[in-house]
Amino acid sequence: MKLILLIVIVLAVLWLARAGRRRVNPPAARPGPGAPSAREAMVSCAQCGLHLPSGEALPGRGGVFCSEGHRAAYEKEHAPK
Repeated sequence: MKLILLIVIVLAVLWLARAGRRRVNPPAARPGPGAPSAREAMVSCAQCGLHLPSGEALPGRGGVFCSEGHRAAYEKEHAPK
């Protein structure tokens, strides 16, 4: 009986010590992905409407595109006649 009481007391002390340590030293907040300074404007592909970051978009006649194929297809469809 004394052994069980001793184990319970030791566990309670350890639990209280951990709870107190968490309260004193809260975990530091990690910056999430895409911090505000690293965000890019999203643009829409003129051919298919896919949204992508402006840094990945390909400029062309009539707008920006998600791929070379879409840029070529759009320019072929909208070529001056």
